Amino acid sequence: MANAQTIQIFLPKGNPSGIRVASLTTRTVRVFEVPRSLLRDFLEMSESNQVGVYYLFGSEPADIPQCYIGQSGSVGERLKQHTGQKEFWTKALVAVSLTNEWTSTHVAYLEWLSINRAKQYGRFELQNGNAASNPFTPAPLEADCREFLDTIAVLLATLGAPILEPVLKTSDAGDGRNTIGEPASEVLYFKEGGCSATGHQTPEGLLVAAGSKGRLEVRDSAYPSISRRRDALQAEGIVTIDAEGLIFVKDYLFNSPSMAGTVLIGGNINGRNSWKDSLGNSINDLERAALDSVRKTSVPQQNEIEFKK
Repeated sequence: MANAQTIQIFLPKGNPSGIRVASLTTRTVRVFEVPRSLLRDFLEMSESNQVGVYYLFGSEPADIPQCYIGQSGSVGERLKQHTGQKEFWTKALVAVSLTNEWTSTHVAYLEWLSINRAKQYGRFELQNGNAASNPFTPAPLEADCREFLDTIAVLLATLGAPILEPVLKTSDAGDGRNTIGEPASEVLYFKEGGCSATGHQTPEGLLVAAGSKGRLEVRDSAYPSISRRRDALQAEGIVTIDAEGLIFVKDYLFNSPSMAGTVLIGGNINGRNSWKDSLGNSINDLERAALDSVRKTSVPQQNEIEFKK
């Protein structure tokens, strides 16, 4: 289990939908969340002139999460350049040193580490055309950068962009127990409409396992976005679609059980009822069982409180 940590989020303009600055209270890394529409405001901050590593996020055109990772000796100026070079991104997350100690060597190595970790976990479709080369980095500085990256990963995830974090099953994310309090991880099955898929609940949605099989056809009543999502997953190499049907060749995380089921069956479906464990309990059934198992804390009656006084 990860250690407990305290994260501070500062709102420079007092607007929770505007620029946000996240930091761990015991570390020297800051991450700025910059909506593209507010880039001008970020450019007016002194930190925009610092050396840093940045992550551009978007999901166009098929709602597949995308990211571009880069670094610069002046992150604000580089982001300004990207407004004319890259259309897909809607927000940037920018990591800089609180003590302004980073050099070009630091951020070049952080960029390389970030790209490799993002590829390993496969959460986002990377828009980096060429992989960054591993720059020569002295061993002490390399060790510092790996610690910096661990902090950046936590802050990115806290701000809703867990690109540097592995996908955790529900049993891995808490105290080692699944949604109904048992120590073993709960495998879920999707058997609707000729589909044969397995998956796991996670704190972020539902992870469909590689080897899962869905329907070849998309239903006539399906929303057009379902076909686009399937095509995008095929283009990204997550699934294959041929005479055998739709096959997942990689694990893939959907933000909800229904979205996972919709892609598999090629039409609208309530995934919370359709994904079931080996005993036939749906996600809704498992959720109710988990909530009912929680012992309620008794609340003293008013007369008891007055008596104790």
